[in-house]
Amino acid sequence: MPKRKAYKPRNPFIYEGYEGPDYFCDRTEETENIISSLKNGRNLTLVSPRKIGKTGLILHTFDKIKQQDKDAVCIYTDIFHTQNQYDFVQSLGKAIVEERLLDTRSSMAKVLNYFSQWRPTISPDPVTGIPTVSVSIERTNTEYTLNSIFEYLKRSGKEVYVAIDEFQTITDYPEQGTEALLRSYIQFIHNAHFIFSGSKQHLMYEMFGSPKRPFYQSTAMMTLQPLHEEIYYDFASRWFKAKKGFFNGEVFHQLYTLFEGYTWYLQSVLNRLYEMELHVTDYQQVREAILSILKDKSSQYEMVLTFLTDNQRSLLKAIAKDNCVAQLQANDFIRKHELPSASSIKKALTVLKDKDLVYQTTKGYIVYDRFLDLWLKRTFN
Repeated sequence: MPKRKAYKPRNPFIYEGYEGPDYFCDRTEETENIISSLKNGRNLTLVSPRKIGKTGLILHTFDKIKQQDKDAVCIYTDIFHTQNQYDFVQSLGKAIVEERLLDTRSSMAKVLNYFSQWRPTISPDPVTGIPTVSVSIERTNTEYTLNSIFEYLKRSGKEVYVAIDEFQTITDYPEQGTEALLRSYIQFIHNAHFIFSGSKQHLMYEMFGSPKRPFYQSTAMMTLQPLHEEIYYDFASRWFKAKKGFFNGEVFHQLYTLFEGYTWYLQSVLNRLYEMELHVTDYQQVREAILSILKDKSSQYEMVLTFLTDNQRSLLKAIAKDNCVAQLQANDFIRKHELPSASSIKKALTVLKDKDLVYQTTKGYIVYDRFLDLWLKRTFN
């Protein structure tokens, strides 16, 4: 698997993955703080809601670390879709093998031979044709393989940086003691530095802030906030000027306010605007870009609703209509939307939160996916 060649995107507003510092907006202070923390022996817990840009920040930080130290090993894995320790080990093992294969100083045969116990295989992606790595371990050897992973990191002789995204997922594993097991390995690897990031804030603060938990006070804490509007506008405006266009500041303010500065949604809309417009001078252009996104997502959102019960659908629609609801079981809210009993709402809310469809902020409950929120408002107004 050869090292990826430099790629220049046709559209500079990247909303999936990371394409280099030119296409990454700011986060200068956060990046410096993370690097300083890790290099001075402080592992880091990074907490933020989803879609605010924490994954991009991690990958940008790793890019900066590699620029400063070409021998550094940077490993990123997202464990959101893992369901048990076996899946976790596969995800982490895959990330390590991929990172080593991207190292041009290591031949493919050497890497595959070194990790032969994990039975790594390389096969083309069925859609893109790009070579992808998979690892296969015996389910009965999960803990042994996990031990071998951390032994590899320890004996690598390099500074190793590991980011485990959506780390709170391990609390749902059926195996008991996963947190304690990982902590027992991590605390003795002095050349490896860890970022534990997560979007379920209450779980992450519990994991790292409760004296009863294995990771208690073992890391520095960072909460990611939305990008400053002025900095974000300068970034967007610069790219439109680069193609001899223009982006009106007041229009950008309205767009930024609509999505409260959440990076993924802003990047998605800016990507469409860059594709469709040269001069963005009227908010109607933003509306058209958003409508094109909602049209693309319509069938997906319709499918989401089919998997919900009547009570769950009714509650989700009601929250979308009210934007943010402080008390879901309040009589006024129930009567206004003709909802069932308070106990039924409580049950429906539990499911919606588990499915990441509803999120509790300091002000109240909102629909987590902002595009879904807009789609519900338009479809069931």
